[in-house]
Amino acid sequence: MKKNKILLIEDDAILRDTLMEFLKKEDFEAMAASDGEMGVKVAKKELPDLILLDIVLPRKNGYEVLAEIKKDEKIKDIPVVILTNLAGLDNIEKALELGATNYLVKGDYKLQEIVEKIRSIMS
Repeated sequence: MKKNKILLIEDDAILRDTLMEFLKKEDFEAMAASDGEMGVKVAKKELPDLILLDIVLPRKNGYEVLAEIKKDEKIKDIPVVILTNLAGLDNIEKALELGATNYLVKGDYKLQEIVEKIRSIMS
């Protein structure tokens, strides 16, 4: 059975590594990018089944990444889940308007809950 491919675009190395390990244990094929520019490149090359995207990123922020993904015919239909520390209705509305599938504030979710959200979006 083909594993679902998840692209994690996250600049915090500890969180990125922890989440990557957890996703692999949960039987996902996980790949990562540490900045927004690299995230877009990896998305175009690897065509993941879902993208987990932070907002506060070097070189290109999450909103810019999301806008670029949604404009690209090849990758625009990939679900993008925002996973960030930025709470607040303004941030959530902006991300959803740009085409995010879901918006999760890191501090509000355990790793297992994030994986459950991913599974429900992909099913």
